[in-house]
Amino acid sequence: MTYLLIHGGGSTGRFWDRVVALLDTPSLAVDLPGRNAKPGDVGLTTVDDEVASVLADVVAAGIDDPIVVVAHSSGALPVPGVVAGLRAAGHDVPRIVLNGALVPAEGGLGIDCMKPHHREGLLWAVEDAKGRGEIIRMLGVPDDPESLRSAYGGGPLSDDDLAFAGDPVRCVPDGVHHYFQPIHWSRVAGVPVTYVLNERDRPVSTSIQEEMAVRVSSPDQIVRFPGGHCPAITDPPFLAAAING
Repeated sequence: MTYLLIHGGGSTGRFWDRVVALLDTPSLAVDLPGRNAKPGDVGLTTVDDEVASVLADVVAAGIDDPIVVVAHSSGALPVPGVVAGLRAAGHDVPRIVLNGALVPAEGGLGIDCMKPHHREGLLWAVEDAKGRGEIIRMLGVPDDPESLRSAYGGGPLSDDDLAFAGDPVRCVPDGVHHYFQPIHWSRVAGVPVTYVLNERDRPVSTSIQEEMAVRVSSPDQIVRFPGGHCPAITDPPFLAAAING
C-alpha cells in the first residue's frame, strides 16, 4: 500500500517531512501546481488542475499498489477528483484520511468552509482585485516569521517548529482560485474516510470542522487531535498513528 500525501494552502509536499518516516508503508508527497519546481501559476490554479497534477505524479512514480489518499486543509478540495481518477485507472483506494480539511456540502465551494469573516473578507478582496484587473496571490514566508508562531492555534510554535513551518521549501506563495470551484464528494461515495479533527485550530474553526467531518465520516471514524491546525508539524507521531490506523 502507498500513502498519497496532499498538502494544504501555502505549502508544499515538504509539509509532510516529519510524518513520512513514521508511516508504516511507502508514501508519495506531491507538490501541487506552482510549488517548488512544479509548473503552474498559483493565482490561476483550479481544482481540476490540482487533480490532473496529482494523478500525473502517481503515474510518473509508477505506483500500482492500493493507495490511501491523505490530505491537509485545502488539500482536500482535489481529493474527490483524485480518488475518482485513481479508481478509473484501476487503483484500489481503500481509505481516505483528512486533517483539518475543507469539505463543503455537495456541490459547494471551498470558500463555504471558511470562518464567516474570512469568507466575507476574501470575497471582497477578490472582487476588488477583479475590478483592478488583478489576481490575488498570497505571499510565502512573511516579512516577520514570528507572525507564524501563533497562526495555527493550539499554543505557540516552538523555535524548532517555527523554523520548520517558515522554511521557504514549505512556506510558499499561494492563490485562492481553487476555493471557487464546486466540489462533489458524491463521486467517491463508499470510500471510508477518517477525519482528524483539530480541537484548537485557528485557521479552520473547530465548529466548522465538526460539520465537515460528519459529511464524510461516521462518528467512529473521527479522530480528535487536542491541538492546532498542523499536527504534521507539532505532533507528527499522533498524525502518523491516525494515518497508519
